[in-house]
Amino acid sequence: MLENEIGSPALNELFSGVLKLKTVGECKRFFRDLCTLAELEAMGERFEVAKGVYQNEPYRVISKKTGASTATVTRVAYWLNNGQGGYKMILDRLGRKLHPGSSRNTSKKG
Repeated sequence: MLENEIGSPALNELFSGVLKLKTVGECKRFFRDLCTLAELEAMGERFEVAKGVYQNEPYRVISKKTGASTATVTRVAYWLNNGQGGYKMILDRLGRKLHPGSSRNTSKKG
């Protein structure tokens, strides 16, 4: 199903190109050219929400901390728990490199 949703040749080439980026600076330059500031801010907000959900924070706390609506928090939580596993993959790989003060609550298996 994922291949049908986002498997066009253009998107496959885009994703392959992203894999060629080597530094955060390169990512910033590429994504700034590709996306509007509003799109980048929305992605950043969703990622912050995902971190909060991943760390088992209450949705209202996440909403207040990030400025995201509770509907957005709920939607991100749905994809974190029922999606393709992308959020969890990245958050697991980042591990302790999450924002200062972030620590994953490991009391709940995920």
